[in-house]
Amino acid sequence: MRVRFSSLLCLLCAAVVNCSALDREAFTFTKYDLDVRIEPQQQRLAVRGKISLRNDSAAPQSDLALQISSSLDWRSIRIAGQPVRFVGHEYTSDIDHTGSLSEAVVVLPRDMARGDKVEIEVGYEGTIPLDASRLARIGVPDEKAKHSDWDLIGKSFTAVRGAGYVAWYPVSMEASLAEGQGVFKTLGRWKAREAVAEMKITLTYSGESSGASPAVVCNGKEGKNIIGGSGGDVRVECSFMPLGFTVPAFAIAHYSLLDRPSSTVYYLSEHKPGAERYAIAEELALPFVTQWFGKAGIKAEVVELADPDAAPFETDNMVFTPLAGSESRWYALTSVHQLTHASFPSQRQWIYEGLAHFAQAAYLEHLDGRQAALDFMGLHRTAIADTEKAVAAERDQNKGAGESLINTNTEEFYRSKAMYVWWMLRDTVGEDVLQKTLAAYRPDQDKEPSYLPHLIQKQTKRDLEWFFDDWVYRDRGLPDFRVESVYSSQTLRGSYLVTVSIENLGSPGAEVPVTVRVDRGEVSQRLEVRGKSKNTIRIEVSSLPREVVVNDGSVPESDTSNNTFKIESAEK
Repeated sequence: MRVRFSSLLCLLCAAVVNCSALDREAFTFTKYDLDVRIEPQQQRLAVRGKISLRNDSAAPQSDLALQISSSLDWRSIRIAGQPVRFVGHEYTSDIDHTGSLSEAVVVLPRDMARGDKVEIEVGYEGTIPLDASRLARIGVPDEKAKHSDWDLIGKSFTAVRGAGYVAWYPVSMEASLAEGQGVFKTLGRWKAREAVAEMKITLTYSGESSGASPAVVCNGKEGKNIIGGSGGDVRVECSFMPLGFTVPAFAIAHYSLLDRPSSTVYYLSEHKPGAERYAIAEELALPFVTQWFGKAGIKAEVVELADPDAAPFETDNMVFTPLAGSESRWYALTSVHQLTHASFPSQRQWIYEGLAHFAQAAYLEHLDGRQAALDFMGLHRTAIADTEKAVAAERDQNKGAGESLINTNTEEFYRSKAMYVWWMLRDTVGEDVLQKTLAAYRPDQDKEPSYLPHLIQKQTKRDLEWFFDDWVYRDRGLPDFRVESVYSSQTLRGSYLVTVSIENLGSPGAEVPVTVRVDRGEVSQRLEVRGKSKNTIRIEVSSLPREVVVNDGSVPESDTSNNTFKIESAEK
């Protein structure tokens, strides 16, 4: 049964529950077992299988919502072998690249109380064309949009990402639009709810009856990636046990394979030089990553995208990216990111993603010096500051944990802000202490937010509880350092003793570098300045001081315009 008009949907809903009362996030998807058939000549996907759901809401539920991409059509929904009533309609939401979903509101055979489970047999099919409707709707230029939303099933090339890009497997979320943080927050709640779900996908490529078959590649942790074959179907099993924060994705193309001890590169034959450059970059980065994070437990995987201008996408230890014309520095940074994921697993996103971004900055420092790393991190600072402003209205001191690093769903926080947190920790406790802490980390023992801070405490005698409270346990925004005053006096030896008072107008504290510049050099020392407070430091320099600067870019701030103090009357 399929009806496309929302008015009829509400009429049916009214017989069961008020239409506006439908709770799309009441159920947690606990298990997927899907057979996915890909027919590239028709750009078609057909799915049959079972999904298991559990009511995790406080109230009994008489119906539930199942959503797939609007380019797909529901064919059947059954419970206990019997067809169930459902109403299908289009539901506007930007968690899919088309900008809308094909939603089925299913009438359950009985009311389901909290904790009740149900297994549903589903069948749906349709096409997955290149579609950037959701980005066009907010004014993104067509050319840029198609390089961002590059997902499609094509005759010669296929690459499709999961929820957040294409809902090619059933999901259930409230509507979200691409403007603002709506999509990221909705997807974050979804990933958190489904983190322990199990997913098994059997991908079948149904192609030509003769000639070499393409490779079917998926990012499942237990996936069997098959290269080649001779005509007919190619079948690949792809499992996620559990799903975690992974975005299930797959690609189908006539790939060649470059297999190295620590990485596997799937590349299009005409781009072999790019694949080789990536493999070399990975081999060069491997000793650095191993020193920091230990030996990788799994391989890093690279899957080439046919569009040379496509935006790269990474999920766990796999990255989808063009390999034609990329710069060597991009290969280096991507290699470090992927190798870090392969070497240091964690179910905590601020640790998993934050460390991978930190590793990129640290590797740049290793190659080109500290300023290169600070410039790289500075590319993230504006996004962090803008995001903090966006959530400031929702935050107060008692509810500050809503966007803390331990539970945030915001990428600018668990990726970019977390990168800064790791960098600040390295500057504060020292590289040796931080490396020993990471070596002692065990993902299966990380059951409490305080686990990693306690590991650091074992390696250093410093009290860092205030730091973790300001930056990890709570979201107190960003600091705002200001050089309040500078006083210098000449010593009997002819040097100058400069007394600098630093004020932190923001709420979180940090240990920040303070630099006194003279005509032919500078001297820096570190100063701890807690939130909404002041502190003073004395720095001795060899000649007349000209300028004082607080923060070299290693601490993210809400305002950097007040970090420099010119000593205009230095001669006097």
